[in-house]
Amino acid sequence: MAARNGSVPSSESSILENTPGAFPSTPQIESHGVVSSQLSLSQAVHQRRTEYTTSQKIKIKVGTWNVASKSGTEKDIAGWFVEGRGISESLSGLSISSEQKSGEGGSRKIESVESQENRRSKKNSTLPANDPGLVAGEEEIGIYALGLQEIVDVASATEALRPYSDPTPANKWKQAVAEALPKGYQKVAEQQLIGLYLVVYASPAIASTISSVSTTSVGTGLLGYMGNKGAVTARLILGEATRMVFINCHLSAGSEKGSLERRNWDAAQIQSRTKFEPVYDGGGVMEEFAEGIGDEDFAFWFGDLNYRLEDLPGEDVRRLLMLHTRNEYGKAVASKQKIEHELSHPESATFAHNQEMANRTIDDNSLSSENATASSTQQSVASLDTASSDETIDPYSDPTSLQTTLSTLLTHDQLHSQMHTGKAFHDGWREGLIDFLPTYKYDVGSVGMFDSSEKQRGPSWCDRILFRTRKDRLDYEKKVQVKEQAKKKDNEMKLRGVVEEAASESVLFENDPEEDGLANETGETMTNPAKPELVTTEAGFEDRLRLDSYKSHQRVLSSDHKPLDAVFTLDYDAVDPDLKAKVYQEVAREIDKAENEGRPIVTIVVDHHRSSDATHSHTDPTSQDYEGVNFGDVKYDQKKSRNVTIANTGRVPATLGFVDRSIDPDQTGGVCPPWLTMHFDRPSDNANSHTGGSQQYTLEPGDAANVELNCHITNVDYVRRLNEHQESLEDVLILRIQNGRDYFLPVHANWMQSAFGRSIEKLIRIPEGGVRKLQNQRPDGSSHGDQEAVKSSVPRELFGLTQAIEELAERATAEWSMRAEEGSAPWTKDKGWPFRGWTSEEKERSVTKEIIREGLDTDTDITDLLPRETGTIQKMEALAETLVQFLESLEESVVTESQWQELEKGMLEMEKTKNVPNGEEERLWIMDVISSVAAHSVSFTFLTFMLRNLANEIAPVPRTLQRQGTATSFDEMDAVKASKSSPEKELRREVGEAYTEIFAAVMIRVPSSQVGKITKASQARKKHVLEMFLHPGLGDNDINDV
Repeated sequence: MAARNGSVPSSESSILENTPGAFPSTPQIESHGVVSSQLSLSQAVHQRRTEYTTSQKIKIKVGTWNVASKSGTEKDIAGWFVEGRGISESLSGLSISSEQKSGEGGSRKIESVESQENRRSKKNSTLPANDPGLVAGEEEIGIYALGLQEIVDVASATEALRPYSDPTPANKWKQAVAEALPKGYQKVAEQQLIGLYLVVYASPAIASTISSVSTTSVGTGLLGYMGNKGAVTARLILGEATRMVFINCHLSAGSEKGSLERRNWDAAQIQSRTKFEPVYDGGGVMEEFAEGIGDEDFAFWFGDLNYRLEDLPGEDVRRLLMLHTRNEYGKAVASKQKIEHELSHPESATFAHNQEMANRTIDDNSLSSENATASSTQQSVASLDTASSDETIDPYSDPTSLQTTLSTLLTHDQLHSQMHTGKAFHDGWREGLIDFLPTYKYDVGSVGMFDSSEKQRGPSWCDRILFRTRKDRLDYEKKVQVKEQAKKKDNEMKLRGVVEEAASESVLFENDPEEDGLANETGETMTNPAKPELVTTEAGFEDRLRLDSYKSHQRVLSSDHKPLDAVFTLDYDAVDPDLKAKVYQEVAREIDKAENEGRPIVTIVVDHHRSSDATHSHTDPTSQDYEGVNFGDVKYDQKKSRNVTIANTGRVPATLGFVDRSIDPDQTGGVCPPWLTMHFDRPSDNANSHTGGSQQYTLEPGDAANVELNCHITNVDYVRRLNEHQESLEDVLILRIQNGRDYFLPVHANWMQSAFGRSIEKLIRIPEGGVRKLQNQRPDGSSHGDQEAVKSSVPRELFGLTQAIEELAERATAEWSMRAEEGSAPWTKDKGWPFRGWTSEEKERSVTKEIIREGLDTDTDITDLLPRETGTIQKMEALAETLVQFLESLEESVVTESQWQELEKGMLEMEKTKNVPNGEEERLWIMDVISSVAAHSVSFTFLTFMLRNLANEIAPVPRTLQRQGTATSFDEMDAVKASKSSPEKELRREVGEAYTEIFAAVMIRVPSSQVGKITKASQARKKHVLEMFLHPGLGDNDINDV
């Protein structure tokens, strides 16, 4: 889990998951697209890797240092890590020429140890002056990886339990490293975990080739996850081909056996819990799983591993090593005096015994048995002091040399022991040859004085740099596999009773991998610089890694640990992104071409929109280059069609069909959106299957199918959402080709605002010019709204329709009377004409209705818009049908739900009490209830006035009946004795009943949830309300009075 620098968890419940180094969860793969391996394409591109890779060689320097939270340590970082200074010739395996000793040109000598220790200060570097640097550094290095431990005091409970990493110390070190490096070097990775800090820099030429950087941290300290111990890790890819991992760790301290086991546990936790983000290649393909330690090509594990020397008393190790470090000092130096004082004490019996045993281990080919038995301190000291500088003696064959002493001590090194026995770092990890003094523990400010405090801790190689290649790990896994197979074979032979017979021949593998170890069959864990070893990377490239140097910087004085670094040379194949992209495209085209020849291919040709349908609100769909289907401007109840031609242009039959779209959860599914339908020009292959299923069509090569797409919006609820901009006419159809690709066909239409589907309150607030003048505004209003916002007392649309119908009524009856010979009048065949029983063709009437709706939406006089050649009867029928549709589309009916409830309640009461008022009284009562909402009241009056006049025009009644204004319904007209029964009277009654039946359903609506509960009696009451205002005896004055 990546450390969260500088942020404190907001609640106790989040402390564990936010604590640096806590147990990480598997990284979540974000929405970067579909995970795809593209194996065939990747393999084909890889086969041509020589065309897009170039051989590169860089040096990598890895450094580690436990700074013991000492101030001023950052002053030394430039000297030892970047410039390669601070290495002691006499206390390391380096062979330094006389020219190197005197500096460049031999003019200046390296500062002495005495002078260096005497001038030590926290404000300045402690490295010796005039030190030319003995290992590679500066611009020679391509990648610098530095791991620091204890940049804060992790022994402090405050720091150890801190649930976040304080970035201040890390920033100080980052600044020091940046200032020390040559100009232009760039930071490519950084990670902190409490006192652990890892930073990676690269040269300008290398930084631009590094990608897929991921950093993380794992805490293994207190409770197993706190950050006082653990590791910080960085993964990067060099040249798009070579994966590298840098692990900076600080394992558990202590010399006890339990501490050793805890260090092994720490290492195992770091290896298992470290997870990086998935890697994306140059083609945008993401690896399916997150990486961990072991998935890289080259790994470098370094830090304070804290492994100690076992089975040796610490005081004996100190004494033995100080026999060598004493020669670094003059007599007057404080460290020299401390060393001599300790060496003056009598040697212990174990020390003499260990000396004797150590000498006996020297190679018999190089030493005589007499030399191997020398054991006293005096003999060792004399040999050290009197060795002739002119003699050339192999230091590993000289029993008195430092290298022999180190080799002897290293046989007690815990790390090597754990690697040999397979308990830690046994799975392919290696280390350079150790030819330097233990890096811990020294007196701060001293070159060679080991811990002189009361504890006098034994010297140890706590600080280490290990490395592993992909080949090392695979070789280890192969050995494990071989041993497991051998063990399995051994068990099988035991079951067959063969073991007893073959035991004397030793043909079986009897070693236990857990006891004997698998790290190295010969027991070797240290590697001398040699010829670079060939490593085949995960990406299939051939790289080579060579260890050039592995040294401690003995003359750095500012900490009780000595810093350590290793320099590697890496030969690798770097990918040229431009060349790879070119090869990738070429290979992709070749594969596509090969696949296309054997898979179905279709070509889609779209009927583009006409200029008359152009829209100005969507730029791209109106372009002539638009590849989708554009219906242009679309209006309510206007049908528009577009044709799409699908041609099989491949060499094999193509089975295809449109499939369910990828939609949001709140949208309806299906092949098409609700405003679109499609029709193929042929039956489907599965025409007899379930109608709701996806229909399949097979086209032979060269065949083509035509698909008609129809856009027709009649659903009033959908119209309302379009008016309110809650929906848009945009979608994508998916044409799926079996064994081929999917084709995505965009469809688009521009919705033209409509007066249909709105409320009366909103309609009276629409300004002059109609809804098309709103310019995306939303008219609002309610029955209790701001009266100043009202623009008209009745919707202009309703006024225009009723006025046009009344104007045409007289003309229509007159025209028909002149055509009497053509047959009976339409209202004699259907008394509900012109609202039903139409005589004109549906197609002709639809064209006329579209013109009428356009007049309503643009606030244009309808009669002026209708073509003169259109007959009056057809106009009347289109106007009447449009009026009924308009009333049906209103959000709330002319008589509102609450008004109807009050009316029906009153009529029920009248029925119970038998108290039936006369016609005039009842009309007054009805209008009193309806007048609670002014706009609805006026709309009711306009409609009933228009219907009464239209009925009177179509079926005029005798004047005697017109004076009987006291009748309360059409049923009572039969009881009126003022005139005899006549055909005119009967026709008038039937027309009135037909009109009330039609308009009662649209003027007095109830919620859809109550439609099934409407009784015949309730339906009769609705008709009665309208009958009261359509009675033929009513005059204009009667209506006006009401």
